[in-house]
Amino acid sequence: MVRFAIIGCGRIAQRHAEHIHNRGKLVAVCDVVKENADKLAAKYGAQPYYKIQDLLEKEKSVDVVAICTPNGLHAEHAILSLRAGLHVLCEKPMALTSFDCGEMIKAAERANKRLFAIKQNRFNPPVVAVKKIIDEGRLGRIYSIQLSCFWNRNAAYYKDSWKGTLELDGGTLFTQFSHFIDLLYWIVGDVKHVQAVMANFAHKKIIEFEDTGVVILEFQNGSIGTINYTVNSYGKNMEGSLTIFGEKGTVKIGGQYLNELEYQNIEGYRIENLPEGNRANNYGDYQGSMSNHDKVYDNLIEVLQHNAAISTSSFEGLKTVEIIEKIYQSVRQKVPVY
Repeated sequence: MVRFAIIGCGRIAQRHAEHIHNRGKLVAVCDVVKENADKLAAKYGAQPYYKIQDLLEKEKSVDVVAICTPNGLHAEHAILSLRAGLHVLCEKPMALTSFDCGEMIKAAERANKRLFAIKQNRFNPPVVAVKKIIDEGRLGRIYSIQLSCFWNRNAAYYKDSWKGTLELDGGTLFTQFSHFIDLLYWIVGDVKHVQAVMANFAHKKIIEFEDTGVVILEFQNGSIGTINYTVNSYGKNMEGSLTIFGEKGTVKIGGQYLNELEYQNIEGYRIENLPEGNRANNYGDYQGSMSNHDKVYDNLIEVLQHNAAISTSSFEGLKTVEIIEKIYQSVRQKVPVY
């Protein structure tokens, strides 16, 4: 049985704890807010801690640490855990800089431990199907790709939270849409050049970065793409979609969370009989990406117990951060967006 600890006992940690309980044992949890740690520990019979150093020093039976702390703390907490001789599963984004991602990877290599990155949108049934036909060459050369992310995050979402700060959140592309950026890399490949325009329309004095952006991408393989994103969709999330134009076909994955195959016209082929995907993560007043953490944990256990292939490598986690970094650098070197 794989034994886990969770660092950071906020909303996403509840989902981690549930999947850990169904597959292994949650031994310990840690949060600087005592009430959060105590509540999660009591629910699953785990030991609560309030300092990460105490957990790492005292819990000698833990195999894997799940990092569920704010984005800007991922690198520090992951590196401490790896140096303590533990495997690490890190929530998205892996870190807020590609440099920090590199330091995390080096720490894992030095400790000879696994560093798992969470990229749950890869498991959405229409995404799996489209990735398969691209790998099989059924769309031919990919000409262009359009990513649309139209969500709602109101002032209450950011109130009394680390979210919305440059230091701990990093930006809308990191916290809301990094899973979508990952799919661009996974499906098309690395990004060569970016141009972006961003603005903060509805969240002035609420967040320290943009709430809306438009990005033009040039990929290393010659494909081009766009990202249109906002957290100003009125009242609720509207859409999370990916449209791919290829030499031999066009497909659109849509819905609010890339959970529906909305359009396909493929030369001599049709995608059929897609299984139903998991529901979106529900956080009360708003929803997040599709809840595929179960598949992430299944893969983690297969890797550790049966030497299976890892579903998302730490290098791929780094590449997502690197692309987001390029996008923000193209804007912030000119003028702040807030």
